Amino acid sequence: MDNEYRSRITTPEKALSAVRSGGHVYAHNGCAQPEILMQALVARAPELRDVEILHMGLFGYADYVLPRYEGVFRHRSLFMGGNVRQAAQECRADYTPVFLSEIEDLIRSGALPIDVALLQCAPPDRHGYLSLGTSVDVTHAVVDRARHIIVEINDRMPRTYGDTALHVSRVHAFTEASHPLVEYRNTEISETHRAIARRVAGLIPDGAVLQTGIGALPEAVLGLLGGHKDLGIHSELVPDAAVDLIEAGVINGARRNIHRGRVTAGFALGSKKLFDFIDGNPVFEFQRTAYANDPFVIAKNDRMVAINSALEVDLTGQVCSDSIGHLPYSGIGGQVDFIRGAARSNGGIPIITLPSTARGGEVSRIVPALRPGAGVVTSRGDVHWVITEHGAADLHGKCFRERVEAMIGIADPKFREDLERYAIDHKLVPKLIPVRARPSGRFSDSHGRLRSGRPAARRYQSDGTNLISGQ
Repeated sequence: MDNEYRSRITTPEKALSAVRSGGHVYAHNGCAQPEILMQALVARAPELRDVEILHMGLFGYADYVLPRYEGVFRHRSLFMGGNVRQAAQECRADYTPVFLSEIEDLIRSGALPIDVALLQCAPPDRHGYLSLGTSVDVTHAVVDRARHIIVEINDRMPRTYGDTALHVSRVHAFTEASHPLVEYRNTEISETHRAIARRVAGLIPDGAVLQTGIGALPEAVLGLLGGHKDLGIHSELVPDAAVDLIEAGVINGARRNIHRGRVTAGFALGSKKLFDFIDGNPVFEFQRTAYANDPFVIAKNDRMVAINSALEVDLTGQVCSDSIGHLPYSGIGGQVDFIRGAARSNGGIPIITLPSTARGGEVSRIVPALRPGAGVVTSRGDVHWVITEHGAADLHGKCFRERVEAMIGIADPKFREDLERYAIDHKLVPKLIPVRARPSGRFSDSHGRLRSGRPAARRYQSDGTNLISGQ
């Protein structure tokens, strides 16, 4: 096996000669981004035209989206990070909205063609198996479909357990490197995040199985669970905050129905602290996202708690998480997969979280209607809990009137009167709203009637278009 591996080692430049104009290149996801190969690919720009680069979220080197490479490289994102967002918003790159659980089917069917796959793996073991390390995600489907597979071997990539093995015989060329992995850094956890996290943590029972999305809010929630018992993780990703809870024995998977005693995820997204912890650690079972994100598999976990974030939510419960109006912002990811899985779980709790305002409190993120062009990621039929720093609204099974009243109750108080006025003007609620039916907040006089007097200055146009414009 050693000869089979050694005979295929070459330079990044020679390995990338397999990329041709008009071809389709896939890059390994997240913290497994093959930095050396990506840089060498961009260095070939003078020789290439119309090369599509496909990947999910990457957080490192991304010069291929710079304006000077327009016509050479065209990026297609299945979930975008901040390093490629501007290019997508300026239509120099493409965004494909898709559930994370369905990406492998698109690859296997050829709907997303791949000619060359660029991966980063840990070195082969004595049996000739590489480890996909931090990111299994959709990689096996990529390997099955790609015409040419190039692997950047990095001795700092952790060896992980689960469906992570790739035999050297599947690879056409190797290049060796030794460098730190790309790290994902969350934004700073604010007091608003902590206030939301306290409400979320209060809903999580002992023995729950957790899914957390990306960002400061999920990290803040995990940071408050030190007093819980027998928690588990079944998620598309594992973040840094899981490490302390596992070491403390809080996350042990002891009550899981499936994969008992194990952490199930498609990839790890964090820092060196997390990479060192998952290296050779049998607690972790990294699986393909077609399995980890399958709602029917997720639902097999009792007490499944799905915690995801949103950019804005309207008064009827429609959740936008991937765009700001027409402008793509991130992606659908695993939100719907896990919201639906948790909804079907015995004792499951699907949760959407968001701060009530954006732009330093200038605009409300609880909105009368989603901004034109905004993507509905989680429909109002799927939504259950929506939580802000001002409260928690359970919308499942509620009519429009009940939803509107609950959503106004978790909005920032300074926007509540405008939201109420919009709801009345658009016949979402009657003019008389019983005080007892409404969440806490200063909405009306003691008789339950809308306050009279000078109308408040409108913060919303009559069609609801003057809404959130930033996270």
